[in-house]
Amino acid sequence: MLYESGTINYKNMESIHLFCPATVANLSCGFDVLGLCLETIGDEMIIHKTKEKGIRITKITGADLPLEIEKNVAGVAALALLKESNPDFGFAIEIHKKIKAGSGIGSSAASASGVVFGMNELLGRPFSKCELVKFAMKGEALASGSEHADNVAPAINGGFTLVRGYNPLDIIRIESPSELYVTIIHPQIELKTSEMRAVLHPEISLKSAITQWGNLGGLIAGLYTSDYGLIQRSLHDEIVEPLRGKFIPNFDLVKMTAIKNGALGAGISGSGPSIFALSEGKEIAEKIAVEVKKVFTGTPIPIEIHISKINPIGIQIIDQKM
Repeated sequence: MLYESGTINYKNMESIHLFCPATVANLSCGFDVLGLCLETIGDEMIIHKTKEKGIRITKITGADLPLEIEKNVAGVAALALLKESNPDFGFAIEIHKKIKAGSGIGSSAASASGVVFGMNELLGRPFSKCELVKFAMKGEALASGSEHADNVAPAINGGFTLVRGYNPLDIIRIESPSELYVTIIHPQIELKTSEMRAVLHPEISLKSAITQWGNLGGLIAGLYTSDYGLIQRSLHDEIVEPLRGKFIPNFDLVKMTAIKNGALGAGISGSGPSIFALSEGKEIAEKIAVEVKKVFTGTPIPIEIHISKINPIGIQIIDQKM
């Protein structure tokens, strides 16, 4: 059930049940600044008000994650929001993980963004979406070692988001073509975000930077104008993919297969190992899924494949109790 303005008195709500979507970050040319929100993949979270002040994580299913607040990304994000709000009640949090940790489709971001979104609803919405992103970034820092917003921003805002700047935080929501689909190919191995950030070079050549800037500008222009050809020409990573691609099984073959079967482009989702492919229309997205699956036939690596439209809403309320 989605919230409609004016129908809920938030301060009277006692609990909230959320869908916390998966996300794709970087999108080839937008390292740490560009991301999109997925519609069909996500965690669920239930947050209750408690008479006891403070934060407690009472239940986690679907993953072996710590209940200790300071060791859990949702807990750290929740503490950041709590510090700024100081309510006369507390929160008990249930996390039901359906996005695998280390999958590259925003597992930590779903937890961090979901908890601050839900707490904000129960508090009566005192914080803006931009402020919620700031709180969620504290959780991301625990997971990856750096405060980045390219997953939490689309999870909270929906659609595509561009992080124009971090100091101060400046997030732009980008409209996209209605027929844009994402195929996610997830080889069942784990790559830690912190380790994948460690393989990156701190300096890049001016030539590579210029190419990357052009592709990022082209991709954003293509999204706004529904120019699929421009989107296709712009989905190229000059900087990060050459360093991270070698850690992902069959990456080059998967990318080539996706493009051969109609993808506008394909690349590493976040820090991997998931690979994303963008396509015009569901039929092409499904064809890509079928053909890419064949790449892993006969290999010891199991895979998961998801097909999704762009989620224009972001985190959604499934249910709430007064």
